[in-house]
Amino acid sequence: MNSKNYNKNSRKFIQGLRSFKDILPSKVKNLINKKGQIYSETLDNWRYFVGNDLFDISFPKSFKNENKLGSSCLTVMVKRGNEVNFEYSKSFIIEKINSFFGYEAVHNIKLVSFEEKNKEFKEKQREDDVTKNKYKKQISDIKNEKIKDSLIELSKVYKKK
Repeated sequence: MNSKNYNKNSRKFIQGLRSFKDILPSKVKNLINKKGQIYSETLDNWRYFVGNDLFDISFPKSFKNENKLGSSCLTVMVKRGNEVNFEYSKSFIIEKINSFFGYEAVHNIKLVSFEEKNKEFKEKQREDDVTKNKYKKQISDIKNEKIKDSLIELSKVYKKK
């Protein structure tokens, strides 16, 4: 990639392929970096922010950035029954996140509870019953054994998620 400086123009031109971040206007880059950085850094350092006890029962779901109508809000998924534990440490977590970023990045944390399936329920499901009956017949009609096995494995992995 060659770069050229033209004396008449104050811009610097680059020949060849450019990265996506170089094409975007500077205001858009700042918005994407600010919002994306907060959420990605929160995901990376979640154990540090909440501690080991709350790390096992919660994870950040989304981050809504500050705008004219409201303040920035971090949405956190918490296992059902543990909302009270998280609620008591909410102000401590906000303080820790803001001190990590160096400015008031998060004003509020919104809790959303989820229920984890019972382990007994998961054990009852057999691996054979992962795919629906209508797809089992179509998979069994495939002549190539490698493709057939890979589709069955794919359905097992998909069901686990």
